[in-house]
Amino acid sequence: MTATGTAPGLERATLDKAAGENFPVAPFFLPRAWREDLMAVYGFARLVDDIGDGDLAPGGADARLLGVPPAADRLVLLDAFEADLRRVFGGTPRHPLLCRLQPTVRRRALTPEPFLGLIAANRQDQLVTRYETYDDLLAYCELSANPVGRLVLAVTGTSTPERVRLSDAVCTALQIVEHLQDVAEDLGRDRIYLPAADMKRFHVQEADLAAKTAGASVRALVAYEAQRARDLLNEGAPLVGSVHGRLKLLLAGFVAGGRAAIRAIAAAEYDVLPGPPRPGKVQLLREAGTILRGEG
Repeated sequence: MTATGTAPGLERATLDKAAGENFPVAPFFLPRAWREDLMAVYGFARLVDDIGDGDLAPGGADARLLGVPPAADRLVLLDAFEADLRRVFGGTPRHPLLCRLQPTVRRRALTPEPFLGLIAANRQDQLVTRYETYDDLLAYCELSANPVGRLVLAVTGTSTPERVRLSDAVCTALQIVEHLQDVAEDLGRDRIYLPAADMKRFHVQEADLAAKTAGASVRALVAYEAQRARDLLNEGAPLVGSVHGRLKLLLAGFVAGGRAAIRAIAAAEYDVLPGPPRPGKVQLLREAGTILRGEG
């Protein structure tokens, strides 16, 4: 087995994907204990997404660690992953990323529900590939995105009902932005996260999403959904001002990541089909500064 197929190699390869996210996962300025726990949570979230997307490392090492055949389909892998998650809360997990998670769960008194939500979202991805309405998409984001913010609040000991509400708005916005960036990639997986009702309103056909560049109707649709994400970010932005210190910097980074990504989409004139528009670090820092100064 190659180095990337070993258990430590699998763990490192998954955690290294944090650098490619729209938002900071566990930046250097956080206390070390927070960084370690947030990376443990990220490792879980990234791995369950990789299972759901079929992006596991080649060779079947993850499947073997979970006790299923390397050729097992995604739903079987997700079932095995859920069984291993339950061992985190009462037993000895098999996968190294779940072994890494167990001390975090105990130290922060985390509950299974957010983790189960992320698994449920990836199960849904295997069974549901189109969303009829925006409300249907929001229900999906309740599983696929909102648990991450709730876990951040739980790890940092700052969870309150109002902060959870604001966090949900930010996380749903970030998920919508990611869907807009990845329209072409998702279509390649036979998934469309643009609500069918909105596609109809803007006279967009599925075939239009397979073009190399977006026509006027697709651009108008993407701009419409980007505004929805922007509105959600604005709704959730008071979360940043509700906390202090280094956590405030982290949460500002989340909101700034979403806003910078929307600006990158707008700068591409809402043509997301050639590839995901990504913001630069300067734009991200500029957005974060605006948020921290209370100007946005």
